[in-house]
Amino acid sequence: MVQLLSDGTVQRAVPPLVLPGTPSQTTSPVPWKDVTYDETRNLRLRMYVPSTDAGKKLPVLVYFHGGGFCGGSFAMPTFHDACLRLAAELPAVVLSADYRLAPEYRLPAALEDVDALFSWLRGQDMDRCLAGSADLGRVFVSGDSAGANIAHHVAVRVGSGALDAGPVRIAGYVLLWPYFGGERRTASEAACPADVFLTLALYDQMWRLALPAGASRDHPVANPFGPQSPLLDGVDLPPVLVAVGGGDMLVDRVSDYVARLKAAGKHVELVEFPGQGHGFSVFEPHGEAAGELVRVVRRFLLGGSAPPN
Repeated sequence: MVQLLSDGTVQRAVPPLVLPGTPSQTTSPVPWKDVTYDETRNLRLRMYVPSTDAGKKLPVLVYFHGGGFCGGSFAMPTFHDACLRLAAELPAVVLSADYRLAPEYRLPAALEDVDALFSWLRGQDMDRCLAGSADLGRVFVSGDSAGANIAHHVAVRVGSGALDAGPVRIAGYVLLWPYFGGERRTASEAACPADVFLTLALYDQMWRLALPAGASRDHPVANPFGPQSPLLDGVDLPPVLVAVGGGDMLVDRVSDYVARLKAAGKHVELVEFPGQGHGFSVFEPHGEAAGELVRVVRRFLLGGSAPPN
């Protein structure tokens, strides 16, 4: 995926991409297009806008892809197909955003790109298609893996007043197998087999490439409850939905994250998919488990809240 050479040079494999103008776009069940949300950094997002009845607006799902902060793009077939299914079956306007990647741009660069995205979203009248279909009073911030980590930090920054979302109203957060870290191993991390996609060795390597030079996995971007991380008790968080596979190496860390949010008085729901690994709905976006995930997310979006603690 990516190599960091001893002289500092970065080499990247060229991934397969679904690009505008391909036959898949003309046969897509949901119209989509790419737009630039930050011209200075040449950052783009893919906008999926399902058809809807005249005068009816759809909720908005802002989505950040995974990849350990080191890889991935909204245009990769896996992420494209997963977001296409979400847009079609929720239904919702899905805004799938790219962000700067490590090691060329180490954290917190990816989190800083969120400011430009929300600045673009606040000016939604710049895109007639979005303004006519998107209900900016029902915006949900989501992502998978590293993208879910970004969504968490969006939640904290908006809830603490550090990020101005207005006039956008964030109604909730959907975190899919969030990619958190920590120096202390959990039981599921220590027992991770070697024949799965996300192994302990890959996990450690991606954090070394993504975090600021010399930082540990207890850095606040990696560990939301680390020794230097901000307390969340006074942060105003809307409801949070968290999903994780039971076979994911990170399942114990994700469960601990949910327990700590509940202890802080937040409305949070955890849905575990037995036997599923890290990124299951991305790797098999048309599979049965992915379909069940879409139904879980739809219920959350329609209900607008998680069950009380």
